[in-house]
Amino acid sequence: MQKLVSEAIEQDRDAVEPAALAAQIAAYRSAAVIGINQTAARSSKLMRKHNALAHRLIDRQDDYLRFTTDWRVTADNNGCERDIRMIKLRQKVSGVLRTLAGARQFCALRSYLSTAAKHGLHFFEALVMLTEGRPWTPAAA
Repeated sequence: MQKLVSEAIEQDRDAVEPAALAAQIAAYRSAAVIGINQTAARSSKLMRKHNALAHRLIDRQDDYLRFTTDWRVTADNNGCERDIRMIKLRQKVSGVLRTLAGARQFCALRSYLSTAAKHGLHFFEALVMLTEGRPWTPAAA
């Protein structure tokens, strides 16, 4: 489905080809139903988790597949994971963030640099601008 969305965006279309999307959604639902049937016994904790996931995939299909109709929504959360990776690494290397004030400063700086990067500005340029007293701010939407 991600490929269908990517192709539609590249071809400057307003929507994904309906027949192709319908086929992919049918495969998605079929896989979820197979998951429900295969884990119906729920004889172990893992099987119960898998069964619950398969049910959620069916029950919340519109939420999971929103990226196919609203292209502002990404199909994955990799960007979010990258944003928190640095704080987790910092905790791992130094043990902890020693003070609440230090943690806040670190998070504010990482947030600033992450936002700048998402707008195409290299982190070094953003830091130079900041130290020169002319902080970068994103354009108003």
